[in-house]
Amino acid sequence: MMLKVVIVDDEAPARQLLRQYLDAHPELVIVGEANNGVDAIKVIQEMRPDLLFLDVQMPGLTGLEVLTHLDELPLIIFSTAYDQYALKAFEFHAVDYLLKPYTRDRFETAIKHLDSRLQKPQEAVRTLTQAMVDEQDPNTYPMKILVAKGNKLVAVNVSDIQWIGADGDYSSLITANGRFLSQYGIGQLETKLDPANFLRVHRSSIINLQYVQELFRAGHTYDAKMQNGDVVKVSRSYASKVKEIIF
Repeated sequence: MMLKVVIVDDEAPARQLLRQYLDAHPELVIVGEANNGVDAIKVIQEMRPDLLFLDVQMPGLTGLEVLTHLDELPLIIFSTAYDQYALKAFEFHAVDYLLKPYTRDRFETAIKHLDSRLQKPQEAVRTLTQAMVDEQDPNTYPMKILVAKGNKLVAVNVSDIQWIGADGDYSSLITANGRFLSQYGIGQLETKLDPANFLRVHRSSIINLQYVQELFRAGHTYDAKMQNGDVVKVSRSYASKVKEIIF
């Protein structure tokens, strides 16, 4: 499987060394480089790499700051001379952390870690998203959530979610830009979303009140028409919650 690679490092010799080591891996194709944080964001957003070799200390923005500006997180191998950033790097679920100067053998170990990750992408996603949930302040609600898209993680703005539907053990997040699959069940998501905006209306559905266009009576309950045209049924057991917001 071919993977697109972007190299970000402010030191030309470091970029050259990575190019040299990557020559032995034709499946890893370099599609872009950057020598500072600002240009890194532009290159990554344009090229959408599968794998990012990322330095931490750089002019403009640090490597960690670069990641906070991305809508999608590729697989990441950090390469830096500073070991104090290792713990923070692995909060982004990095594939590996190469401490400069590193040898070809150490580089090859990182590639083995990459191969292992590619074989179990969904497990990696669950690990990361669970860590995010565990660390979340119980008094706040997330503005973004990460969902799986192939081997990448895609950041979805919570405010863009029109409604959520149960999808087996997972949940489908419906937005104007499409449908995304969350690794969490609908009950778990309900506890993590702001109840001022998100209302459970069925054992299989949660609606974002900001996107309700119309409510139709359906016998003793209601159907909610969302702004994207979807109609979400309100079950009788949840109808009382809907009545509470009708004035």
